[in-house]
Amino acid sequence: MSSTDAVPTELLKRPKRADALRNYEKVLTAAREAFAEGGEATALEEIARRAGVGIGTLYRNFPNRQALLEALYLGEVEQVCRSAAEFADAEPWDALNGWIGRLVAYIGTKRALAGELQNYLDQDAELFATSRESLWGAGRPLLTRAQEAGAVRRDVTIGELIQLVVGIVKIPSADPEQVDHILRVALDGLRYQA
Repeated sequence: MSSTDAVPTELLKRPKRADALRNYEKVLTAAREAFAEGGEATALEEIARRAGVGIGTLYRNFPNRQALLEALYLGEVEQVCRSAAEFADAEPWDALNGWIGRLVAYIGTKRALAGELQNYLDQDAELFATSRESLWGAGRPLLTRAQEAGAVRRDVTIGELIQLVVGIVKIPSADPEQVDHILRVALDGLRYQA
């Protein structure tokens, strides 16, 4: 799967009319902000109010809380996958590092969403499997290019790299500066050494 078709369209059902698409996007933006601030306690009515739409408009686009959470989650995955293309012209190590930076930001925003989605779905759900495959598909070409350039060890897979990043970013109660330092140390360990 390429980084341009990162998340299958059957999982992202966006409206086609311009006005409906605007409302859809306003609800997603408001929901992203509201969930970041209020977490699981955020009411759908609050999201509709922030978006400047009626609750009926919210429910027309997202029939229930789970549908809204899934759309938010998939939107975040799609964004980080598409960002891989932004690094196509960068030096191989810089491209991989740049994309990892986007991945770190994504992990930070998805933490609350993934936690709440697990109230509805198990870890092996299609949503999570598709997201994981999409991330691997987006990052794999960057890793391969860095490996072929001799910048990164060849014995590392994209799955291992993503697990490494996720594990470090999710260190409980760590200071963000400390997490960044640990991540930089780990990434330095990926560098090829003759």
